[in-house]
Amino acid sequence: MPPLKTIYLTIIFILIIPYPITTGDQSYISILITQKGLTFTKDLLISKAISSLTPTPIPEIVKTVKIPLIGKVHVVLKDISINGVQVGSSDVVPSVGGVVIVGNGVSCELEVKWHYSYGTWVGPVSVSDSGTASIKVDGMEISVTLDMVNKEGSMNLSIVECNCHINDISIDLDGGASWLYQGIVDAFEDEIVLAVEKAITKKLKAGISHLESILQTLPKQIPVDDTASLNVTFVNNPYMSDTSLGVEINGLFVENKTHAHSYHNGLQPPVSCSESSKMIGIALDEAVFKSASALYYNAKFMHWIVDKIPQQSILNTAGWRFIVPQLYKKYPNADMNLDITLSDPPDMQISWQKIGAIVYADLIIDVLEGDDTIPVACISLVIAGTGSVELVGKNLKSHMNLDDFTMSLKWSKIGTLHMFLIQPVMWTIIETVFLPYVNARLGVGFPLPIIRGFMLQNAEIIPSDSRITVCSDVAYEEYVDSSRSLVSTS
Repeated sequence: MPPLKTIYLTIIFILIIPYPITTGDQSYISILITQKGLTFTKDLLISKAISSLTPTPIPEIVKTVKIPLIGKVHVVLKDISINGVQVGSSDVVPSVGGVVIVGNGVSCELEVKWHYSYGTWVGPVSVSDSGTASIKVDGMEISVTLDMVNKEGSMNLSIVECNCHINDISIDLDGGASWLYQGIVDAFEDEIVLAVEKAITKKLKAGISHLESILQTLPKQIPVDDTASLNVTFVNNPYMSDTSLGVEINGLFVENKTHAHSYHNGLQPPVSCSESSKMIGIALDEAVFKSASALYYNAKFMHWIVDKIPQQSILNTAGWRFIVPQLYKKYPNADMNLDITLSDPPDMQISWQKIGAIVYADLIIDVLEGDDTIPVACISLVIAGTGSVELVGKNLKSHMNLDDFTMSLKWSKIGTLHMFLIQPVMWTIIETVFLPYVNARLGVGFPLPIIRGFMLQNAEIIPSDSRITVCSDVAYEEYVDSSRSLVSTS
């Protein structure tokens, strides 16, 4: 079964199969599949799984039958192939013991080549004939019960039970005598039924075995950039109800090739989407964003030197002549740099009302004299902003707007600075330099844990107490690409 025909299986098995509780890790991203999402996934699963059964070869059947007035007849059915599989109805039933996937009213057609021969009373003379036949299988029931165990953040898939039961077959011979038809029906019906049931069961088990190998290759981290990745190892036991199923993943940002820091995560309610018609809900705890800010802070990404700004006059002591006279007096008409460093990781607070962020920064004023850079003063800033998030493709991106800021003089080599005079300049620097720089990086975003081959559509982003929830429909990209006129991908 090729990967494009098995990736659909991964979604449904990961998201609906219960597995034992693990207690070693905490979860900061929760994924909920609603009833609509389960129906979508089940339909995709059934359509792909059944298509993989066509064609399915069946081994040759050989038998000697006794025909009245004829005697013993040697009959061979060969080149048997299952074609044209159709499913009447299907269902997915999660339970404590595993997940039962059922197909009812399944029908299929078989193409068969037959050959018979028998001896006569006239010496060594024998009679033989050959032809083709069509066999119709109706009322077939297929069920697979699966279990999955979480082992060190990965999934081990196992088959609890796999059954196929055929209720009725009909045989239509092309050519041959009437006695041959009745002989095949009487002698071969049970063998044909058994062969079909065995072939379908074998094919399903092979597909599940292939899926198991795919599950083992699912990444435990999703790269964000050269510095960070998103930890997507599975933790805890899936939670389920009559109308939804969910799983949890770690979800923290980790520095590439290192382990995640520890964050406290209080007991959170299940993922909640205000619009029940959405297929999936992905809840991201506040700790996910805090882990990102801490990681990039520790990786020294929160430092930059500003030597060009829209109001370039600010980067010359002449522009500060009436704001900080002693600066201009000591360094007349000297060019300047602004050395900005975050003094602590940014803090983020998510509530029903807004997404708030606090940024702590030190701004050092550098004067340039020849090849020398002379730091003359350091101003501590506490910047308060309001954030917004949007989903672009599979990436969650954000943007920050300035609400207010406070500042204080940390140290100075040019005497006392009057903060109320410097405040308008700082506001301009924050609005025209700091925020554009920050938003350029926030605009890159990070990928949500969506398996390749699927995409989110008509997403709604809902902030709540200490978390952000993305409620969305899901589309299979193969279908979107083949029906662009019917499906919006904007």
